[in-house]
Amino acid sequence: MFEQGDDLNQDNPPTPVEKDSESSNRTFLIVAAVMAGVLLLSLICMAVYAFFISPNRKASTAATKMAVETQNAQVAVAMTQTSVALQAPPTTLASPVVAASQTPVVAMASSTAAPDLAPAQTETMAALNTQVAVAQLTPTSTLVAAMPATGFADSIGLPGLIILSVVLVVIIFLVRRLRRLPA
Repeated sequence: MFEQGDDLNQDNPPTPVEKDSESSNRTFLIVAAVMAGVLLLSLICMAVYAFFISPNRKASTAATKMAVETQNAQVAVAMTQTSVALQAPPTTLASPVVAASQTPVVAMASSTAAPDLAPAQTETMAALNTQVAVAQLTPTSTLVAAMPATGFADSIGLPGLIILSVVLVVIIFLVRRLRRLPA
């Protein structure tokens, strides 16, 4: 029936097509371009924050600090003036001079007791001392040199750093897997 030399397939067998080395790297290049875009976007956001948002915040904080210090100075001046006024001796009001009349005197004049100002002065001084004590307990400005609280870990915290590291490890495994897949 068929002999060894007979060619049953009249068509030529297909030759295997060699893969182009650039087509296998297409997925990697896309992922690399996306990551570069994210990096560029984050750099732009950091520059906007550094040049626009941060100076406005610092100016606002400085203005608030100045207003608090001005108000504290006004309170201190008012307290000083009140203290000086309380230490001054009380003055008596001058009474009008009455001309003598022809009316007979029915009773003899007696002196009336002056009102006691000590309780009012004591209450005022107690209130001022309370304000001074409260002002001393709450500092308006801190001159203590301390570590700045502006780092990434301060705002995100340890759980955020762990989640970020897991995400980066997953990205590494995905990129390696995508590089192995045929395009």
